[in-house]
Order: sequence, then structure tokens, then C-alpha cells
Amino acid sequence: MSNERTPAEPDVMEPTFWRKNGWSARVIKNEEDDGWAVEIRKQGLSEPALISPWVMGRDKKNPKPFDATAFATFVKTASEVLDRSARQRDQAMTKKLSIAWEGRWYEVRLELVADEYEPHALLSAIDDAGATVAKHRVPVNFKFTRDVANEWVRGGFREP
Repeated sequence: MSNERTPAEPDVMEPTFWRKNGWSARVIKNEEDDGWAVEIRKQGLSEPALISPWVMGRDKKNPKPFDATAFATFVKTASEVLDRSARQRDQAMTKKLSIAWEGRWYEVRLELVADEYEPHALLSAIDDAGATVAKHRVPVNFKFTRDVANEWVRGGFREP
């Protein structure tokens, strides 16, 4: 995913396709049954953020047309799915331990950096006032255990 901003696309509000504020919703054939589904996409992402069942229209054959309420609900749900996924990814990339030493508490973190060419990790210590007291680059396979973190803190945060 690129950090370059893509120009905003014009709003579209058709019966089976809406696009607004960087989001689009398209009615598609539900591959699992005879009904319909809605595919929600966020501009800039290659995969849909959400695919959800959609209701039949009055004729029991064609999909019900979109309206503003349905579009807003789908966008809200898709946003929540993306947020939850991002939180899980962040949690998987960061390990934390609390270490007490000489009357102070430190949060020791190991943050994996998924660099395409040089994957590595950052070992850091944050004191109980929120200040970063040490930060070192370490190998991505750095062994992060409570014993290792205790030893690092007690050793004065020297480069491992």
C-alpha cells in the first residue's frame, strides 16, 4: 500500500453501486446461494474490507436498491473490521513486559519492523513517567523473555 494520496473519485449513488468519501459498495451475486451480497471497498486497498449478504427487492429476484442508511451502516461496519484487523496486527508486532528495578517501573518493548529489505526489531524501555530511556535495534529473532528484559534493565540498558 502506497502513502501517495489518490485523487478523490466522484460520488456515485446508483441502485446497486454507491461511492462516497473514499468508500464504495457494490451489489454482487452471492456465490453461496441464489441471493445477493454487498462488497465494501476502501479506496487504496486491493481487497474488499467486507462482503455481506444483501436483501432481495420486492420482485424476489433482483437486489433491493441502496439507500443512504444502508451505505452508512456498511461503511461503519467495514471501518470497524479494518480497525480491529489493524489492532490485531499491531499487537502481533509488539511484545511488552513491565519490569521493576531500583524503585522504578519500566515497560520493555520489542517491536518487530517488517522492513522489506532489512527486517529487524526495536528493543526499548519506557520509564514510569513515559520517557523513552533506551532504544536499540536488534535482530528480528531476538529472544525476548522476562529474564532477558530483567537482565537488560539491571545492566543499564546497554546495547544487547
